[in-house]
Amino acid sequence: MTDCSCNAGQTVQQTENCCCGPATKTGIIYKPVRSLGQIDSPAGGIQRVATEWDLSDHLGQALVRLGYHRMSYAVRPGLYAVGQPTADSPVFVSANYKLSFDILRRALPGVDGWLLVLDTKGVNVWCAAGKGTFGTAELIRLVRESELAQVVRHRQLIVPQLGASGISAYVVEKQTGFTVTYGPVRAQDIAAFMKNGRSAGPGMRTVRFDLADRLAVSLLELSQAWPKWFWISIILWLLFSFGPDGFQLSHGWQRAGFVIVGLWASILAGSVLTAALLPVLPGRMFSLKGAVAGLLSGISLASASNYFHWFPVFPIPAVSLILLMTTISAYLAMNFTGASTFTSLSGVKKEIKQSMPWIIGGIVLAAVMQILCLFKLI
Repeated sequence: MTDCSCNAGQTVQQTENCCCGPATKTGIIYKPVRSLGQIDSPAGGIQRVATEWDLSDHLGQALVRLGYHRMSYAVRPGLYAVGQPTADSPVFVSANYKLSFDILRRALPGVDGWLLVLDTKGVNVWCAAGKGTFGTAELIRLVRESELAQVVRHRQLIVPQLGASGISAYVVEKQTGFTVTYGPVRAQDIAAFMKNGRSAGPGMRTVRFDLADRLAVSLLELSQAWPKWFWISIILWLLFSFGPDGFQLSHGWQRAGFVIVGLWASILAGSVLTAALLPVLPGRMFSLKGAVAGLLSGISLASASNYFHWFPVFPIPAVSLILLMTTISAYLAMNFTGASTFTSLSGVKKEIKQSMPWIIGGIVLAAVMQILCLFKLI
């Protein structure tokens, strides 16, 4: 399963803010891997790992999907074993991002095989292929360093499909004698792939970005967005608590409550709702899709607030609220340019250049309208 898809179009955003992280990292502390002992081989003892996940694996997956230490979630590169592999067992290549490693080994119950884990600096296969760390040179290096030619009699490597952009099969064979076969996109299809004579069946070469994938990514975006919006909400509340009668939190909530509620609703619209409705929202640009989600959410919130008498938001404050939610949602939705499967670096730059003036202008206009309403000037 893909965990991150930053290099869609075989390009990658090489920024700290990208879901892939930086291209090079130092000082990585490798996560422990539950060992089932060692397998003796002509190249020495090789660590045997379980195919089942334990509690720490599940907890680690949940935390990294929420953004906790996801840039330092790595295992030690090298050669591992699953099951009781022999010299004729297949060799599966993966990255040393622990989630990639875990998903691969979990897909191999009952399989006797070898796992050749490249040093991708803790980055997943797809992103690392775009950065070059999941690449030809690293694969050649690790084949030699692990003395793989002494461990197995065959000369075949099964490389994940999503790593194809980083691997030159011709050079690998020329330098090591090992041929490269590209496996399926998703690890869960490996069993069927192997059963089918190492041939990909229908759909195995297709990158899907279905609802579950989109919601998984949206949780990460949500976890990254809420801390800053939490403090913005607190600051707004405190600022609006000052008035002619002094400092009163109740007055602050009456004045700014609907704006704060609108901020949080726009976060949900830009991260979760946009992700969930991505295929049906109009337009190609993520900012437009997010704007539509924010607009619909804003209209719904303003209507509900008016109907249930939560806040007095009609007419000008309602327009301001809807405008604010539309622009914030559009801004947050642009994060998916680095987390979906159908963007490229040039497309990301173009969208940011075209959208940001509208987003900034909308936020400024909404803020001016709110201030004028606050002082009863409109």
